[in-house]
Amino acid sequence: MQPDENLDDLIEDSETSFAEDPLVLVSRERDELKDQLLRVQAEFQNALRRERSMIDIRRLEAIGSVARDVLDVMDNFDRALESARSGGSGSSSILAGLELVHKQLLAALAKHKVVPIESQDLPFNPDEHEAVMQRPSDDHPDGTVIQVLAQGYKLGDRVLRPSKVVVSVAG
Repeated sequence: MQPDENLDDLIEDSETSFAEDPLVLVSRERDELKDQLLRVQAEFQNALRRERSMIDIRRLEAIGSVARDVLDVMDNFDRALESARSGGSGSSSILAGLELVHKQLLAALAKHKVVPIESQDLPFNPDEHEAVMQRPSDDHPDGTVIQVLAQGYKLGDRVLRPSKVVVSVAG
């Protein structure tokens, strides 16, 4: 055997044993898995960024939708105020204008599932009412809402703001 042949055989044997070496195979597999993990992490971060961006866009769209509805009401409110300032055709036109604004505002809120809490002459409910005062009353049972001082509102089943009420006590 010549020295060059011996060297070639040795290189061939080492390449074969090198390719079949479990440590090399495991290292290669580890590197591939690490690469896959890094790619999945990057994809996840990109998905989070996209989702946050979409949430921000949806939030702005929702606010814009409510604001547009309220702005229509505000226009009529401005007209009613202008009529009152100019001394228009008396207090009846001002009252009619304000009633129109009130109806429009309630309709705009209802369109977005915001509705007033019914309270007057109903039993006091601490989940929907905030008792501001108690007043003796012979006309109403004890614990009945006899006056609404500030209207409360719900968004679906969730209370946005409780009604501020006066509650009857036995007289």
